[in-house]
Amino acid sequence: MLKYITVKPKIYLESTVVSHLVARPSNDAILASWQRASRQLWEDYADRFEFIISRIVLAEIQRGNATAARQRLEAVSQLTVLDSSPKMDTLVQKLLDTGAVPRNSVPDAQHIAVATVHGVEYLVSWNHKHIVNENKREHINRVCREAGFQPITICTPIELMEDIQMKETPEKRLEYDPETYTNPILEECYRIKAEISAEFETLDEFFAYLRAGEEEDKRNGIKYVSYFDPSKHTPPEKSDDEA
Repeated sequence: MLKYITVKPKIYLESTVVSHLVARPSNDAILASWQRASRQLWEDYADRFEFIISRIVLAEIQRGNATAARQRLEAVSQLTVLDSSPKMDTLVQKLLDTGAVPRNSVPDAQHIAVATVHGVEYLVSWNHKHIVNENKREHINRVCREAGFQPITICTPIELMEDIQMKETPEKRLEYDPETYTNPILEECYRIKAEISAEFETLDEFFAYLRAGEEEDKRNGIKYVSYFDPSKHTPPEKSDDEA
């Protein structure tokens, strides 16, 4: 008898989503809507998608308030963690060199590179500064295409659930400017990202930091996986200067 295995689409959970997922409910209308959306995605769509993270997610969510950090780490403790590779390092460099991601936001470039190299279908985030920024997404996609990778869908949890036509009636969107809106959860996430970026003078130091954390995780029994498919990667042609 033939057995058919349905492969679930993969969703990369960037650290701002994890932080909104476990934070105490807020009275701020916009923040509360983001928290509800994060929980709805987590609770109602787990059977339709595979949620995955990376070493940089773990590095970010383990910082900050100790109690909150434990809750964040516990929430993602059973999720698949994506392996690293030199191809990600190269893509991070390209994202920074082209200005698709600012040089002081290395962790955000790493999130994009990890999800893209592994061919993840969706990267969900509340980081409107550098990831789900309307003015940046096409630039990011262009850099990924030029690097030989198929761009992924970068979106917020709300955009993703609306796109897949969730059964529930979508709640009315609140009016706000996503590029200027902020909240305490986002501020902590941005502070941690900046803190990590400032700790390293070079990208090589940053990559070594991630590799060391990954090796420690593996020694502690955390399994890392790779979904990189070489057949779907078209290496960019070298210029005359590089030949």
